[in-house]
Amino acid sequence: MSERLYIFDTTLRDGEQVPGCQLNTVEKIQVARQLEALGVDVIEAGFPISSPGDFKSVVEISKAVTWPTICALTRAIEKDIDVAAQALEYAKHKRIHTGIGTSEQHIRYKFNSTPEEIIERAVAAVKYAKKYVEDVEFYAEDAGRTDNEYLARVIDAVTKAGATVCNIPDTTGFRLPGEYEAKIRYLYEHVDAFAAGKSILSTHCHNDLGMATANTIAGVLGGARQVEVTVNGIGERAGNTSLEEVVMILKTHPDIGIDTNINTTKIWATSRMVSSLMNMPVQPNKAVVGRNAFAHSSGIHQDGVLKNASTYEIMDPKAVGIDDNAIVLTARSGRAALKHRLHVNGVDVEDKRLDAIYEDFLRLADKKKEVTDDDILMLAGADRATAHNVKLDYLQVTTGKGVKSVASMGLDIAGEKFEACASGNGPVDAAIKALKNIIRRQMTLKEFTIQAISKGSDDVGKVHMQVEYDGQAYYGFGANTDIVTASVEAYIDCINKFRH
Repeated sequence: MSERLYIFDTTLRDGEQVPGCQLNTVEKIQVARQLEALGVDVIEAGFPISSPGDFKSVVEISKAVTWPTICALTRAIEKDIDVAAQALEYAKHKRIHTGIGTSEQHIRYKFNSTPEEIIERAVAAVKYAKKYVEDVEFYAEDAGRTDNEYLARVIDAVTKAGATVCNIPDTTGFRLPGEYEAKIRYLYEHVDAFAAGKSILSTHCHNDLGMATANTIAGVLGGARQVEVTVNGIGERAGNTSLEEVVMILKTHPDIGIDTNINTTKIWATSRMVSSLMNMPVQPNKAVVGRNAFAHSSGIHQDGVLKNASTYEIMDPKAVGIDDNAIVLTARSGRAALKHRLHVNGVDVEDKRLDAIYEDFLRLADKKKEVTDDDILMLAGADRATAHNVKLDYLQVTTGKGVKSVASMGLDIAGEKFEACASGNGPVDAAIKALKNIIRRQMTLKEFTIQAISKGSDDVGKVHMQVEYDGQAYYGFGANTDIVTASVEAYIDCINKFRH
């Protein structure tokens, strides 16, 4: 009989720390409900003391989902723990996740402390959290670089204080899989609470060197029975361990003898929802959920797959929710077909919102022969911009070889109409200068990225921008079959996020 592995999803906490990927409370609830449908065991909903928005999100997610445990992050500080407990008031199953750095670097430079004082603070935090909830998880930040013998002393002390889960983060993504497995195994063998079933070990691996998933699986082999992951592997710096990769590794290797509660047929829809809401494209060659994950271009591979899919595919696309008999969307498709494809991709919309998306869909379908899932997800995300204060009314650009690019533009700012024109070094430069002639603020474009979301010349292009204003960085997103328009929309998206 397979052993149970608990899936702890931190998409809404660690994953949301990616610059430009912040969600509002309504969007977080949408993701949380999808994670519940996916079958995750624990949802880390936020870091309540960090901001009023995070506090509110933990409260509302606690109300919105039923059976997963809702977890709130804290530092080893009583005030943090008090606020987390308040935020978790409505959770049916609640957990406080508290901890402190344990590596020599953290003890000496971050805390200016001593190893013994760190153990005392760790124990005090766990005991304090136990006053509020029975389920307390302790994290030993930078455990990857912590001496194993000292780490075992810390973990032994917090389990005796009542920690039900002990998180061993490879915070910097530094450890090799064999080293991380040995660390987990050492703890399992030297802390009595794990063999006695009083506490479980958890992995939390970062991807700085591309080893997050490998380290996580190594940790599971070493005795960990909870894994901390994010959808699409999003997270700070190079990201976190990818939920879908860990789950499908275990599913395709039943000989490991470890199973999860994840409904794998909902992986694709969850991946697309998170990508769409966070405006963070999934790289085409991403394992399991990338656009090319089940694509075969080599003639030899195509021949083999046509004869028998198992020659080059170790997973059935349907196992992760990819419907290879997808309905093709064109200008002749109706609302029902559009609603169905949105649902397949993890987006459920009410009739009023569907009507707005459908109108945009028809305009896009008139320009393209076929509308892809990426296109409709873009439309579902773009319609959120209708409430923005600044909107693009029209844009006309004249450009070509041997002539200077000129752009004329109309903006609607809180119902008032403005127009301007400008010339520039290329159509995008001209359009941005025209925009700045209307929005007269000291703005600096710091980052500008263009990505075609499919492969044809008529496909939608996504533009991601970072604009600096008043010493603060703002991230914007635009998508259109016209890349100049997409660029302007991305810039306007940044402007709408400025603090007034």
